[in-house]
Amino acid sequence: MVASLQNAGKSKLAINPLLIATLFIVLGARTLLAAEPDSKIGAALPISFKEQIAPVLVRKCLACHGAEKKKGGYQAHTFESLLKKGDSEQPPVMPGQPHSSALFQLITTTNAEDRMPQKDDPLPRADIALIERWIREGARFDGADPKALIAALVPRRPHPPAPAVYPALVPILAVAFTPNGENVVTGGYHELNIWSATAGTLVQRIANVAQRTYSVAFMANEFLAAAATGTPGELGELILFNPSPGATNKVIAAFPDVVLAVACSPAAQRVAAAGSDNSIRLHEIYGKERRVIQQHADWVVDLAFNEDGTQLISASRDRTARVFDADTGELECTYAGHEAPVVAARFTGDGKTAVSTGRDRRIHFWNLMDGKKIRDIPHPDTDVLKLATSTNSLYAAGSDGVIREYALGDGKLTRELKGHRDWVYSLSLSPDARFLASGSFDGEVRIWDLKDGSVRASFIAAPGWKP
Repeated sequence: MVASLQNAGKSKLAINPLLIATLFIVLGARTLLAAEPDSKIGAALPISFKEQIAPVLVRKCLACHGAEKKKGGYQAHTFESLLKKGDSEQPPVMPGQPHSSALFQLITTTNAEDRMPQKDDPLPRADIALIERWIREGARFDGADPKALIAALVPRRPHPPAPAVYPALVPILAVAFTPNGENVVTGGYHELNIWSATAGTLVQRIANVAQRTYSVAFMANEFLAAAATGTPGELGELILFNPSPGATNKVIAAFPDVVLAVACSPAAQRVAAAGSDNSIRLHEIYGKERRVIQQHADWVVDLAFNEDGTQLISASRDRTARVFDADTGELECTYAGHEAPVVAARFTGDGKTAVSTGRDRRIHFWNLMDGKKIRDIPHPDTDVLKLATSTNSLYAAGSDGVIREYALGDGKLTRELKGHRDWVYSLSLSPDARFLASGSFDGEVRIWDLKDGSVRASFIAAPGWKP
């Protein structure tokens, strides 16, 4: 764990919002289950698809055969799709006949070009033995719904505990004010941390969280929050938590890889989440999935609702920002003016305009009705990593550590907030818009008083860490 935590803070590229998943997926995934040795398999209980087979598929197959990407015409994101033929027309699974099943043939072939998973190590012998026996036993499905995402079938296993004392700094990818403005929540290492917004002292630690937290959003006027989390290359979880003493968290949606963005509707009890599977998922606050939006062609890295919760805006590395009806999921507008991956998007609050930014290092204002550009303004020669908007101002965090404030009306630069010594990856306005919280790559959180630009508090968000 210590080595993993130290490695988590070494490279800025690893935290680039458009490269987060890629750089870690190649590291491979840890084995989530331990099968009996071959000599003992005959004495084991019948193989459970959801307990033993689904974790292998999520870990090793969905990157190429998921809901959005179907290499060779084959998908494996649901049990129903797992059984359907791909381009080869050979049955992937023939119950009772593992050696006649294309799935088993492809994970056992000695031809490196044909073997699955491609561009990865062969499956461990224990995993192959499980799949062989599961097919031989009749390829039984023990889930509730064969149309459900396989990732959602995998039982949640306890995550590793966070270190009592952090041996290294953790990049702050997520920061959010609590509804009363008294505290801020940050992502930690396998935990969420709550800090005093005035004193910078640690208030609470919420355990059993995936390795990284990429985004946190609170329900308006309620002490309930959602977090986009994940362990790169292994899983993603959309979780709900209540930051109160002894609080725990609840998974309301599982993803095949990390969840990169979350937003809570200010009017309805609704949560939106998105990530590296290109989809946007709308959930009731206590878990029921209402809608899956599949309009983007690449990772969705940012989300936000408008003021009345009727619209949802997204930013994707497919070079577009899009606006959807938050109830029906219908696409209302697409902005494709960046000609580069888009990393952040927000509504301006006037009901007519949106703002977005991308790898082109420019901030674009555009019309919500037709997706046409109104203006774009150059950001200094630095990447923009995060946006936040208040009634009259736009705040843009950059890779030079400076937070720039622009007037929403004309886009003019009005102020620069300086003090961070590293890239700023997260922003959050207090509910009354009097304060701005920012989190940087080097683990520092700053609370800015927007009345005069002074620093209300500054602290390293790593429990117990000492330089």
